[in-house]
Amino acid sequence: MTDLVPFLAPAGFVLACAITLVGGTIKGMVGFAMPMIMVSGLSSIMAPDLALAGLILPTVVTNGFQALRQGPAAAWSSMKRFRAFLLAGGLLLLLSAQLVRLLPSSVMLMIIGAPITLFALTQLLGKQLVLHKPSHRMEIGLGAFAGFIGGFSGIWGPPTVAYLTALNTEKREQMRIQGVIYGLGAVVLLLAHVGSGVMRAETLPFSLLMILPALLGMWIGGRLQDKIDQKGFRRATLFVLLLAGLNLMRRALVG
Repeated sequence: MTDLVPFLAPAGFVLACAITLVGGTIKGMVGFAMPMIMVSGLSSIMAPDLALAGLILPTVVTNGFQALRQGPAAAWSSMKRFRAFLLAGGLLLLLSAQLVRLLPSSVMLMIIGAPITLFALTQLLGKQLVLHKPSHRMEIGLGAFAGFIGGFSGIWGPPTVAYLTALNTEKREQMRIQGVIYGLGAVVLLLAHVGSGVMRAETLPFSLLMILPALLGMWIGGRLQDKIDQKGFRRATLFVLLLAGLNLMRRALVG
């Protein structure tokens, strides 16, 4: 194992698997947060660019399973419905991926954490933001923002979930749409970071090894998610968003 992952001691590898398992379980429950949990946890035991590389392939695979849970036809329908969000996000993700070695991590984390914390907190306090019929321009703008921060951080879930929650999307549909959006974004992220050098011969085996604990976590979380009603699903989603946002802000301020 040391030969495959030379930058991690055996104990560190076990911890990385545990972090990925937790991330997969949360993703199986609410449809997102695995990259945030992996970046946050893995960055405590390795360099940020190695943590980013580690989450890329598990993100591609788990989102493929999530997107296709109700079949290819349902996934294709979701792609057509959110095509403006997807196209804008994909373009900005490719462009911003080259910033991963340039932008200070504290700035990156605060850009993501502050608006997400504010959104989740106000929603949980009862000040519900509902978008009955968002404009084409708004969808493009939110997709561009999600793609921009996703390219250099590997985290594009929070703005996407905030948008879908504001649309009051039904539980199963929201899980499927998230899988489609994140899955396509993860493929673009993989291609972008092959170009940026984050995904390379040294980091590829580590990312491959993280697929199994991610899938196991997804299975556990999926069993739990099937037992949650729509109201409980929304609150669980917002609670995970709030914790994620607060953690990102904490890391931005104290490292």
